[in-house]
Amino acid sequence: MSDSRGDGDRAAFVEYGIEDRPPLGESILLGLQHYLTMVGANIAVPLILAGAMGMPADVTARFVGTFFVVSGVATLAQTTLGNRYPIVQGAPFSMLAPALAIIAVVGSLPGQPDWQTALVHLQGAIIAAALVQVAIGYLGLIGRLRRFLSPVVIAPTIALIGLALFDAPQITAADQDWWLLGLTVGLIVLFSQYLNARSRAFQLFPVILGMAIVWLLAALLSIWGVYTPDSPGYVDLASVADAPALMAIYPFQWGLPRFEFALAIGMVAGVLASIVESFGDYQAVARLTGSGAPSERRINHGIGMEGLMNVFSGVMGTGGSTSYSENIGAIGLTGVASRYVVQVGALCMLVAGFVGYFGQLVATIPEPIIGGLFVAMFGQIVAVGISTLKHVDLDSQRNVFVVGFSLFVGLAIPQYMANVGSAQDFRELAAGVAPVLGSPIVADTVFVIGGTGMAVGGLVALVLDNTIPGTREERGLEEWEKRTEDDAEFESAWERFRGRSAD
Repeated sequence: MSDSRGDGDRAAFVEYGIEDRPPLGESILLGLQHYLTMVGANIAVPLILAGAMGMPADVTARFVGTFFVVSGVATLAQTTLGNRYPIVQGAPFSMLAPALAIIAVVGSLPGQPDWQTALVHLQGAIIAAALVQVAIGYLGLIGRLRRFLSPVVIAPTIALIGLALFDAPQITAADQDWWLLGLTVGLIVLFSQYLNARSRAFQLFPVILGMAIVWLLAALLSIWGVYTPDSPGYVDLASVADAPALMAIYPFQWGLPRFEFALAIGMVAGVLASIVESFGDYQAVARLTGSGAPSERRINHGIGMEGLMNVFSGVMGTGGSTSYSENIGAIGLTGVASRYVVQVGALCMLVAGFVGYFGQLVATIPEPIIGGLFVAMFGQIVAVGISTLKHVDLDSQRNVFVVGFSLFVGLAIPQYMANVGSAQDFRELAAGVAPVLGSPIVADTVFVIGGTGMAVGGLVALVLDNTIPGTREERGLEEWEKRTEDDAEFESAWERFRGRSAD
């Protein structure tokens, strides 16, 4: 990637670019800030799975810690050996629906608790589906689609990453504590937008400062009895003292994976949805940092590495791994896009996964604070997607139609799938239309992908933009290609190692 292109496109608010290395102390705080943005999802997914499996409380603590360990290893692998973008890897919601479907249908095994039986079957399904993802990535199937992707397709895909979480329970719960949520949003906005020029602390650490202040307030209110254990803002400090100091986390800790073809096929649908989401994340972080749209080789290595890390997550016994959109929102708020910072944060998270006190302390962050964080961040991602349209002709009726239609469908179809209920409910509904549609393979694939907004909107935009007549200039392809890095500009880990060996 040429310096001229990167400097010309790099957003003015970016304080630390991809290659920058802030001082270690500052990098630790910045890295932890990146990880705090995704803590809600990285705790919610294992807790949802543990509840569905009926997992005991002491095992659940180790289960959550394992997710943090896998997140740290996967982030280090992706930023070092994969696409090398500063994107945190963590537990995917896109693979949650097929995981819950697997848990619901798995029976019992002699001499083994039901939760353990469900988990070893889930591990097998994730490993098998991840091997498909490895093949898709390293065979270049996703990268080859890049030539069909104009900004008209990329804009709604990225925007829907943020829009898809407007109704997250951390935001829209009926018993929401709007004072805590509003204070979290207010402080993050105050620090990042109004006071950012007053101090580097406000400029670089708006998220961690805002969350820490509101968490301390919620903790004090909990100690004073204003918040009770039934309150959404309650901070359970006693649970931190009761947590184990160290937790033993190791491969196959729940037992050897069990493989069943039908269960693996269902999980492939979750992997496909995860791939689409990751593709949008790659485009978003490239857009934010001005590093040029990702090349075919970078995309392929990113998806392939995510597949390998999903294999690793199956070996360790978690629910998968994917790129995190929350982390990209943090880049937009803080201007910190340093790969080194994310790697330092990943090392901290990897170590912390073995420390019970830390994991439980993070788990005490009330959901209204997480919701406030989501409100502040996901609007950034929506705006990044919309800003991509500066390369296209917005006086073109076909462009306006494709973007608007894709956004609407990308919100409506997932809502329909949510109203249907579970994957099993959708199978029964689809079987009433045509028997083949009700088969687990077809129904589960449609249900999972249909429930992922960026997958629906991106696929609809892809079809419309490449079938409705329009010139390359009108669609923004000519301008976009100027900003897309050449394949030769991305060096794989093996090429970098070979080059250093030659020197």
